[in-house]
Amino acid sequence: MSATTPTGTSAAVDLTDKVAVVTGSGRGLGLAHARALAAAGAAVVVNDVDADAAAEAVAGIETAGGRAVAVVAPVGPTETADELVATAVERFGGLDVLVTNAGVLRDRVLWKTSDEDFDLVVQTHLRGTFTTARAAAVHMREAGRGGRIVAVGSPAGQHGNFGQTTYAAVKAGIVAMARTWSLELARAGVTVNAIVPTAITAMTATIPVYAEVAEAFGRGEPLSPTVRRDHALGGPEDVSPVVVWLASQAAAEVTGQVIGVGGDKLSLWSVPQEVEVAYADGGWTAEQVAETWPTRFAPHHQPSGIALPPLDPAG
Repeated sequence: MSATTPTGTSAAVDLTDKVAVVTGSGRGLGLAHARALAAAGAAVVVNDVDADAAAEAVAGIETAGGRAVAVVAPVGPTETADELVATAVERFGGLDVLVTNAGVLRDRVLWKTSDEDFDLVVQTHLRGTFTTARAAAVHMREAGRGGRIVAVGSPAGQHGNFGQTTYAAVKAGIVAMARTWSLELARAGVTVNAIVPTAITAMTATIPVYAEVAEAFGRGEPLSPTVRRDHALGGPEDVSPVVVWLASQAAAEVTGQVIGVGGDKLSLWSVPQEVEVAYADGGWTAEQVAETWPTRFAPHHQPSGIALPPLDPAG
């Protein structure tokens, strides 16, 4: 173990001498990831659109003995992606880990979703993940020392969710990109995985069903097993250990995976697969489909939307 291994960090997940970029890391999940990566030994480029939040995040990491620098800019533009990579290289000597955490919400049902809301969510989540991952991939391939890319999905992207047309679409797209990049970057020794995090954040607190839970959590009250297990909700710090693990040598053989984490729950998501197949010689007519569907395929209809058990904060 390196003599500089952070206290309490095992050699397997020691990130000493590694450099990480975490987008959207001024608060919430991104801040927790930045702090956890720094605590494991990595130098961190903090990114946020809020200069005060970014500066506070850097100060907190440095006060705890870590190394960090801020880049204040919105993700999406290629210029921001290039600046993030350049800052990592110029300040800390390279880039080993990218966490594409930045995101926004503009929740509306389809017929109330404006072009502006749609474009902002796509720009931040989908294009932001694409441009930052592309810039990181270019650097990592040229540097020749491998790397880690951790993209961020959502249960909405796995299931769909009422009122989240754009958010669900971009999160599904991010998972698809991560699986694709895991193939394209394998020869360069760069792993690419997606996480599907769930946590109590300022964003979660805006969901009516979780308002009371978030309030109690903010007061420091313990969360019930129902919340932590069945709803997979804890604090942001419950998600970050998976990010640290994916960034480490311990996860060197893990790529192309979609990993759910939140509260007490850790899960592995499957790739969508056919659940029933039928054949018709010469192809299908509409009449044949109408005849076959009710008995062959209807029993296998798939659900849409996120299904959760009743919430019992005191349970």
